[in-house]
Amino acid sequence: MWRALVLLTLVALPVFAASADTITNAQFSEPTDRYDHGVLGDAIEWGALILTVNKCPGCDGERVETVTIRLPETRVFEDIAPRLIADEDGFPLVMVVESDLQLGARLSLYDATGLYAATPFIGRPHRWLAPIGAADLDQDGAIEVAYIDRPHLAKELKVWRLKGKDLTLVARQGGLTNHRIGQDFITGGISHCNGSPEMIVVSGDWKRVMALRLERGDRLQTRDLGTFNGQSSINRHLNC
Repeated sequence: MWRALVLLTLVALPVFAASADTITNAQFSEPTDRYDHGVLGDAIEWGALILTVNKCPGCDGERVETVTIRLPETRVFEDIAPRLIADEDGFPLVMVVESDLQLGARLSLYDATGLYAATPFIGRPHRWLAPIGAADLDQDGAIEVAYIDRPHLAKELKVWRLKGKDLTLVARQGGLTNHRIGQDFITGGISHCNGSPEMIVVSGDWKRVMALRLERGDRLQTRDLGTFNGQSSINRHLNC
């Protein structure tokens, strides 16, 4: 069964600054089987990203247009759903996992004009990453994006800082995961329950729930939150 075509719906959206060409929604389109990986449980990935764009937020009568971003035949969106995030100035971007048929996955950010920023591809086919989320993790005004690099193999958390259109790797830690092969969901995310953002993931052996906080100076502080007993043991830390 194909993974559902999911319209972007978040419980708590970031507060976006008003500007021209403001993305208000995103969804994947053009299902394809041209990438034979199936890490998310089926053979179908996505060839295009459809953005709903408000061309004049704050105007009398919104000017809403649809923008289609179509990948070349050598790439797919290998993800569950696009995620709407904000840059340091509050402008909306879309975060997705984009995979190349020869180079594997990278984390990509898109705006209404196309690719905005991206991490390097992992470098080999059939190598994937599982997003955790995006937030000002160390509360210094800049936005960080985080994911688990190869959650079934390397099991390494990576945190990248977005400055302008550049992503810079600022922290990493091994022995962590957030996805099992074949699952059509990602375990964990970013919690705002304890005053500052924490990344909630699982130990590499799937036994412990782990919280990681990015401190000033790009140091990661880790807390063990207890035994991992499925999604309920994660959700109580994400939902406060």
